[in-house]
Amino acid sequence: MWTVIDSPIGELRLVEHAGAITAIEFSPWREVAAANGQPRGVRSDDHPLLLECARQLAAYFARDLKEFDLPLAPTGSAFQQQVWDALCGIGYGETASYGEVAHRIGRTNAASRAVGLANGSNPIPIVIPCHRVIGANGTLTGYAGGLERKQLLLGLEQDALF
Repeated sequence: MWTVIDSPIGELRLVEHAGAITAIEFSPWREVAAANGQPRGVRSDDHPLLLECARQLAAYFARDLKEFDLPLAPTGSAFQQQVWDALCGIGYGETASYGEVAHRIGRTNAASRAVGLANGSNPIPIVIPCHRVIGANGTLTGYAGGLERKQLLLGLEQDALF
């Protein structure tokens, strides 16, 4: 099941399956998820988990929530899962480089590119905070939702700290 919400970074499609959030998609929607075999199902604007996800995202954007508490079920390889778990360890308002994330999962800097690919494949952005990963020199790098959205998310979190 899925629903759509408005947010400061545009419309977001929230997708749940079997009691867990499986995707948060930026508009315009890509129809890749269904091709990947991830069931999207029918639209349900009153599904309890989707309502809770929408509530937590609204609180996040209002700077009232710094850690999400949602059941998540992102689909990916064992390496991607490892990277996504490490991303959840990057605190609100903090950033880490791809190399730092590689080290957090026991790899060397040589794995930075693979970490970047896994980062870009994160199906649950914002909640799994892939936007908190930046280049080793502190520059913003790619973001599946676009650099403008990444900059807005980082600015939202860092402004809330001061």
